[in-house]
Amino acid sequence: MKVLLTCPPMIGQIDRFRPAFEAKGVEIIIPKNFVQSLSEERLIEILPTVDGWIIGDDQASRRVFEAGKKGIFKAAVKWGIGIDNVDISAAKQLGIPISNTPYMFGGEVADLAVAYTIALARYTHFIDKEIRQGNWAKPAGISLAGKTVALIGFGDIGKSIAKRLFAMDMVLNIYDPYTKDKERYSDYNFFSFPEKLEEGDFVVLACALTPENKHIINQKTLTKMKDSVRIVNVSRGGLIEETALIAAIQSKKVHSIALDVFEVEPLPMDSPLRQFDNTIFGSHNGSNTIDGVIRASKKAMSLLFEFLGIE
Repeated sequence: MKVLLTCPPMIGQIDRFRPAFEAKGVEIIIPKNFVQSLSEERLIEILPTVDGWIIGDDQASRRVFEAGKKGIFKAAVKWGIGIDNVDISAAKQLGIPISNTPYMFGGEVADLAVAYTIALARYTHFIDKEIRQGNWAKPAGISLAGKTVALIGFGDIGKSIAKRLFAMDMVLNIYDPYTKDKERYSDYNFFSFPEKLEEGDFVVLACALTPENKHIINQKTLTKMKDSVRIVNVSRGGLIEETALIAAIQSKKVHSIALDVFEVEPLPMDSPLRQFDNTIFGSHNGSNTIDGVIRASKKAMSLLFEFLGIE
């Protein structure tokens, strides 16, 4: 059997997983010059020729799955938590077994969110750059204790972020309409978005991208935020309307940002976001630790082998 692999973190450690595929008699197909994702047209070309697919951030659309069904394609697993790029309903309607791998690396993404929060508070990225240029910069940062975080999303990742930030004596205002066990978290404050959004010294995004919350950070919600707010996004780029964010940075409404994700990935060279110094950019890499990738990849392989009937 052949399995298409388009998950960058798993590809980065592929030699660790080859023996498991080989033991099952499965050939791994990794596209040449692969960076982040495959186009829909390229997927339509490849998918009919493979039995299974471990999906990364590709556009796994109905058209893609329909093309696969015309060939030998049988099953798929979305590596990781987010499924906004996968038409799950289409796959199920076409009789294609499919799953994601939830609860694999909430801690890993939370660690990065905390690192970004600290960096925006203490200018660590800026100081590093200045020292390398021969300067001896000493910008005054802000203390985290007592500051308020508006945390959007309270799933596995959100809970892990909240636990870490609360341990740093920060105040947590949580926004998640699907939280059912609020009584377990009496140390946190729960609100309906965007209620009390103006209290947030930091806004941290840790929710799934859905049609309902696309561009939840927009001109209107940015205007409601506290002046000089700091924004961290470790979730999905589509949660932020980037044109509105750019205007808010230019007007100094937003003090600084740390983005691990963008509306278009990789971040285009002509993106206006690149003009600002008060930014930290990531490469959609929040889950990519050796430990987290091993955990999620083993789960993805196990599920896919089960779907394919491989003993």
